[in-house]
Amino acid sequence: MAAPRAVLLLSGKRKSGKDFVAAEIQSRLGPDVCTVLRLSGPLKEQYAQEHGLDFQRLLDASAYKEQYRQDMIRWGEEKRRADPGFFCRTAVQGAAQPVWVVSDTRRLSDVEWFWGAYGDAVLTVRVTATEETRRRRSWVFVAGVDDAESECGLDQGVPFDWVIANDGDGAALGAQLEALLQDVRSRLQPRG
Repeated sequence: MAAPRAVLLLSGKRKSGKDFVAAEIQSRLGPDVCTVLRLSGPLKEQYAQEHGLDFQRLLDASAYKEQYRQDMIRWGEEKRRADPGFFCRTAVQGAAQPVWVVSDTRRLSDVEWFWGAYGDAVLTVRVTATEETRRRRSWVFVAGVDDAESECGLDQGVPFDWVIANDGDGAALGAQLEALLQDVRSRLQPRG
């Protein structure tokens, strides 16, 4: 596996549009250049196996996933305490493209793992949306979820290289993404 030239760590609140932004980045760069990685994928797969659940249904934005969310968070925290890099290492296995977009970075330990593994290739990207926008996207505050480390762990203490406002204005989002992608494309240029 070749080292990536750019690793974009996307973080943001539930319903801020992290997956949408990740898909837009991949679409603009192309799947041969950019892959989208999810730290929650390995977590959900392992959780489903250990608890006899439907892994595919845990991947979507369904009521099925929501009924297990709090226990999955608790279980994931236990795994991270035992091995902080477990889900990060699992997520990057097999990634071959020069640009990686991690669409669900949620904890300082995740950011620190990527910084330690990939150094200057890492760009931290915060995706924001107002509460009003998030409500339009079906967000409702859930105690124990929206105030847990999985949602608030990167609210402080991380210097974001980029902040992308995703409130439904396609032109504004496009302009922000193009500025970010100029940075990414500069990292793809031959070195030396």
